Amino acid sequence: MEQLRYGYLIAAMWSAWSIYWLASSRHVKRAVRRESRAARWGHIVPLVVGMLLIVAWRPTSPIFSLRILPWALGTFWVGVAVILLGLAFAIWARRYLGTNWSGTVTVKENHELIRTGPYALVRHPIYTGILTAILGTAIARGELRGVWGLAICTAGFVVKLRREERWMRETFGEEYDRYRASVPMLVPFARL
Repeated sequence: MEQLRYGYLIAAMWSAWSIYWLASSRHVKRAVRRESRAARWGHIVPLVVGMLLIVAWRPTSPIFSLRILPWALGTFWVGVAVILLGLAFAIWARRYLGTNWSGTVTVKENHELIRTGPYALVRHPIYTGILTAILGTAIARGELRGVWGLAICTAGFVVKLRREERWMRETFGEEYDRYRASVPMLVPFARL
């Protein structure tokens, strides 16, 4: 019962982030190129499945419900801190991207290549932040389903970011190649 009560805090954090995300999506540049609906579903479905696995679905199979971290308030609060860090990083990146942002893979009218702020640390800081928050949620939950959910969400983001990388290369050419050579994709300070 105690776990359920604390779980509401996680839901409240994700809900507040989602409300901000939706509200801030109104003031963006017009898209001149947008991914197809079929392509979009290719990364949306894994994200939804992964998140439902972590936060909503209560599987009975031990392959998902096995507790890998003991239920303890300390572990829960570490997870909450990681969630807050990830959501804050995603918000910072979203604000820094400004009117160039889109929830879909797009090229905007007068698209700018942003290379400062969080974009100086990683090329896809919004995904880094969201994946960090998902990791925090998995830690707070402490079950194997969190690992599965994080893996599925990561796969969805990899599909999306590969398309974004290709489109940015087509849009910005050598300028993007130089950026890509100097800034890691998802993990700050990592040379992958």
